[in-house]
Amino acid sequence: MDIKTIAKSAADGAAVGMAYYAVSTASPVKKMSIKKSAGRTLKAAGTLLDDLKSVIM
Repeated sequence: MDIKTIAKSAADGAAVGMAYYAVSTASPVKKMSIKKSAGRTLKAAGTLLDDLKSVIM
């Protein structure tokens, strides 16, 4: 196995674990805030990818 792959997988697992912990221990109001922020982040990431694709093509 490649060390980069192992390190990336470990980092991904840690990020998912921290996100799960943050959501599971948050109050209901905070959960709504987290969901709202996550939605905005995903929308911004999609827009960024579309812009990059249009620049490349």
